[in-house]
Amino acid sequence: MTSPSPDDHAVPSREEIEPAAELASRVLAELDRILLGQRELHRLVLVGILSRGHMLLEGLPGVGKTALIHALGQLMNLSYKRVQFTPDLMPGDILGATILQEGDDGRREMVFQPGPIFAHIVLADEINRASPKTQSALLEAMQERQVTSLGTTRALPEPFFVLASQNPIELEGTYPLPEAQLDRFLFKLTVTGASADTMESIITSRRRGIPPAPSESISEEDLATVFGAVDRIVMPRAVARYAARLVAATHPTAEEATDRVAAYVAFGASPRAAIGAAEAARAHALLAGRPTVGFDDVKAVARPVLDHRLVLSHQARFDRVGAAELIDELIAGLDETGVSLPADVEVGSRG
Repeated sequence: MTSPSPDDHAVPSREEIEPAAELASRVLAELDRILLGQRELHRLVLVGILSRGHMLLEGLPGVGKTALIHALGQLMNLSYKRVQFTPDLMPGDILGATILQEGDDGRREMVFQPGPIFAHIVLADEINRASPKTQSALLEAMQERQVTSLGTTRALPEPFFVLASQNPIELEGTYPLPEAQLDRFLFKLTVTGASADTMESIITSRRRGIPPAPSESISEEDLATVFGAVDRIVMPRAVARYAARLVAATHPTAEEATDRVAAYVAFGASPRAAIGAAEAARAHALLAGRPTVGFDDVKAVARPVLDHRLVLSHQARFDRVGAAELIDELIAGLDETGVSLPADVEVGSRG
């Protein structure tokens, strides 16, 4: 018996997903009101949350990374913990530790004290400043949504997100994230500085730069409704095929890889990238109020999904070629239909 294809699932009506889309739009509108000048970033961060994925935020200090994550927790009524990563941070400082504790009756027993990882949203601030041993403490949590300590496995809160930040310029004393850990982040997002107009608005409307408190939030039941709606968004087989081809084309030996990908990419993206792109595209479609995923939804999430997953060659570094521009070239050059037409045939022409 074969499993159903994406086209076999019933497509929900716009009216069925409208309540969830409205809830998500309310959260997005509040983010835009609280934090100025980062509309596209806010949309992608919310898409990542609705996809139930972890995110890596890269940007200079003071551009609002921490404020954004804190605002998300408030808007969604999710618990939030921040961990400042430093070279002396130990795994137990994140996961928790088992300590000897004396009870009221005088008996001593080993008691587990949960670490900050036991929260819905965990901000791993400047994650690349901690040692690889400490960074690896997050791997099980990010993949399995659980923590194992002294042979005992404990489930993490549901939902659970790691939002990590790193500074792209202060690299002295840092430890680059291993590829296995990078691959567990759904998105890598660049947080840019504010424009002059945005800074003027901040100066004139926010004393000491303090953002306003959220005027509303959504409940746990509302969030479950939105997650359920994302799961119901249908991805047609043609769109799924396009997402798979796009990820496959990041490999230098792939049939649809561009000449520059073949020259500058040492290793392409993993199947986890294709899964992440599909889930993120569903969330992007929901935000637009559409019950099915289109090609444009895949294109909108392709760069943040793939940017951190391409391992570039030494030649790419020498020629100053970045992953983002290679991904943009793939998106621009890869035909959505996958049909190779003769050069003298115009698409859409009538016989």
